[in-house]
Amino acid sequence: CCYYDKSSNKHGQLHISKWLDAHYDPVANLYTFSSCIALSDLHGDGENKLVVGDLGTGVCNMKLKVYRGTGLLSESTLLDLPTGLVSFLMDLHEPRTPAIAVASGPFIYVYKNLRPYFKFTLPSLEVNPLEQDVWSQAKEDMIDPVTLKEMLEGLRDKAEIPLSVRSLRFLMLEPQEMENFVLLHKEQPIRRQTVITCIGMLKKNMADEDAVSCLVIGTENGDVYILDPEAFTILYKMSLPSSPTLMDVTGQFDVEFRITVACRNGNIYILRRDSPKPKYCIELSSHPVGLVRMGKNVVVGCTHETLHGYTQKGKKLWTAYLPAPVTTMALMELPTRGFQAVLVGLANCEVHMYRDKNLISTIKTPDVVTSICFGRYGREDGTLIMTTKGGGLIVKILKRTAVFDDRDSATGPPIAQSIRLNVPKKTKLYVDQTLRERENAVAMHRAFQMDLSRLRLAAARAYVKALESSLTPMSASLTEPLKMNAVVQGLGPSFKLTLNIQNTAACRPVMNLAISFLYDENLYSMRTAFFKIPLLVPGLNYPIDTFVECLSDKGISDIIKVFVLREGKSAPLLTAHINMPVSEGLALN
Repeated sequence: CCYYDKSSNKHGQLHISKWLDAHYDPVANLYTFSSCIALSDLHGDGENKLVVGDLGTGVCNMKLKVYRGTGLLSESTLLDLPTGLVSFLMDLHEPRTPAIAVASGPFIYVYKNLRPYFKFTLPSLEVNPLEQDVWSQAKEDMIDPVTLKEMLEGLRDKAEIPLSVRSLRFLMLEPQEMENFVLLHKEQPIRRQTVITCIGMLKKNMADEDAVSCLVIGTENGDVYILDPEAFTILYKMSLPSSPTLMDVTGQFDVEFRITVACRNGNIYILRRDSPKPKYCIELSSHPVGLVRMGKNVVVGCTHETLHGYTQKGKKLWTAYLPAPVTTMALMELPTRGFQAVLVGLANCEVHMYRDKNLISTIKTPDVVTSICFGRYGREDGTLIMTTKGGGLIVKILKRTAVFDDRDSATGPPIAQSIRLNVPKKTKLYVDQTLRERENAVAMHRAFQMDLSRLRLAAARAYVKALESSLTPMSASLTEPLKMNAVVQGLGPSFKLTLNIQNTAACRPVMNLAISFLYDENLYSMRTAFFKIPLLVPGLNYPIDTFVECLSDKGISDIIKVFVLREGKSAPLLTAHINMPVSEGLALN
């Protein structure tokens, strides 16, 4: 069943594929993400099953599905959208069958032997006391719904503790719906409940594969909880500056552990034992969409089509640029071979395999991959399971003869590097010049600095002269960025004066402006000495014309001053001086 595949070779050479196509069902109706997929030996028979938290349509048909081989073994209905799923051992009882924990809303549903076993609820958050007082007044009919809305809006803008869901829903209602909402909810106590955003698993006291594990959950309000695997009580609580979205956990709770969390503010925080606050922080240039740990390093996929490698202390190691946006990421690990790689699903229907920053293999898929899981499925160790955007299920098996080399897909140096440059021989003039520079280095440096200082002085004087004479006037105000230049046309005694005004702001228009002229009335007369400016759209040039008559027959000229003013303000926003030419017509007479 070997076939040839060009997808992993950039030079177009035929390579034998490293994967066997075990199963493909384009209509499996599986809509999920990598955080909601796990491989687990649910019955202790040595065969791993595929456990999937299916999102359905996003409103209904949310189910917990279990696959065995290529067929659906069982499915259970979920009450809300699943945000994460893990398989963990919660006790030492025989037989050693793992449990399934599904995070959904503010709850964790624990299944054992594919049956509901326990339901954990997140602790309630603190309620704003002022909000409670306002609803108590509404309960006793001391305030009407309109007043209640005004008071809640004031609390929402100023209070340190956020409002409850009830108050936020009330503020969204139309006026005619408020009274019925108050009558329906005023007797019920106010509660603030957060939801689970991500879930992980932490070994309790041993690093063995079959050791008892604790659950680690991240919540919308920025808290991270570690739960006891048997009593499901909170063992430890840590806080983050933002809501966590992705999580990776390593270590043991009783010894030492690290929790790497990607948050909604675009940063990655690293939590350690005996530290309720983050120990290290990694600031990214774009938001993370995938997080995988490889040994002691962390690999992060970002929205700007990049893949970054960091140490566990936040030091950046490398960056790889991707041909398309990242849709999902997962770890590929083969303990028997000592091999680790990162699987990256891309929006161009490809799955890339990276070892550090080296691309070592590429898999073509019929649709965009939304979730990836690699591990033991059934009795096969190297099984790659993927779900697609259209709801399809893809199962591939790694060949036992497959060998991954870092140079499989890595491009070599360009051909130009092997061509020697034609460097000319050193002439006597070149040698004499280098000797002169070596002997007079200090004097040459001083002369260069002196010339540079003179150049800077000349530039500063020219700038000051331009400002004083307003040769290129521009507004000094940051709130009203304007630019204006003047053009005088004609030989006299009549001149046409054109003012070109431009709004240099990025996107904000300027309005309510006026132009005023100041001139010697014994020398000149103007048809319009004051007029309003229309709305100035950013980037466009607005020409404004007026005519000037010269009254003198002595062949002299003067300056006409232009002021751009805001209506109702006396201080000008922009000024310019226009040097009028000599009137040739009157001078000849």
